[in-house]
Amino acid sequence: MQTQNGHAGSVGWLGFELSVLRRLKFQSVALPLAGEPNLGCYLKRWDARVSANDPAQWAWTKSQAFIENNSETLTGEDLDLLLDDAYVPRSFFRNPTLLSWFNETDAWWFDNVRGNADLLATPYKRALALALGMAVGDYVFSFNLDTRDLRQPLSLSNVFRRLWHTLSPPINNRRRNTSSNQGARSFLAETQDTDLLFLRLPRPTRASDSRNARVLTWREEWMRQSKSFWTEQARERGGKLDAYVETKEQYLGLIEDLLHTAAHLPLWAIEAVSDGFVSTDELVECVSDTRKIDAIYTKDFSELLGIQAVIITAAA
Repeated sequence: MQTQNGHAGSVGWLGFELSVLRRLKFQSVALPLAGEPNLGCYLKRWDARVSANDPAQWAWTKSQAFIENNSETLTGEDLDLLLDDAYVPRSFFRNPTLLSWFNETDAWWFDNVRGNADLLATPYKRALALALGMAVGDYVFSFNLDTRDLRQPLSLSNVFRRLWHTLSPPINNRRRNTSSNQGARSFLAETQDTDLLFLRLPRPTRASDSRNARVLTWREEWMRQSKSFWTEQARERGGKLDAYVETKEQYLGLIEDLLHTAAHLPLWAIEAVSDGFVSTDELVECVSDTRKIDAIYTKDFSELLGIQAVIITAAA
């Protein structure tokens, strides 16, 4: 399974989410499958306390950098440390998997920068550095065989520095925002004193965009410096909402189980994609079996993405 990470960062998608959330009253929010941190950052601007979680380390790292972090930034000295000898080949790759994603020169850069990030002084600085590294990877992956000639003859270190210059200052909402890296069910079971659950339901793997899935896969392998974790992760996630599911009935059953775990949270906003696997009516029925529904909001993205978004709100 994968969350709608590729779409949730777009202006239109985020605007739809915010337009619904403006109608709700809350001072704190739990994001059990946070994905990209855009929504959490906006909610910080609304002075909401944000608790973000994601089983993927790349998403957790971004939440650390932009949601949990209220004040820390990367300095010029930090960049010098990060980019020191970034292109110098070592005796061996820490993460040889990078060679399956990049040419050898770029692979050395990503391997060395990943190692240098661990030398930074604080967890938030490390998270910011790794988030910028992912953005450099997004830049590389934005080109394909037909467009690679358009890639500017910049070193990846220069791309990194340009991205650093574009970073907005951290949002300080004077709240103790948190980020975690665990399963959604475990996160919700431990979440207390929070007003709103905002749950982006994962999309079935078979329905995911292949390029988006490719980008998210390399991010996770870069973060973990290996690909050997996939087998163990699949075993751990078996029978969970963010795992692969065989049938619609299994998928809906996992949603219902997760919502029962979140029954102590007074307000829900459940977001999903209607793309043919589960219909809006089936999702509405699933949620209504657990709690009375207040409202259903939809937005058509069919021209751009071939899908429709739906957000269901329900209060205890």
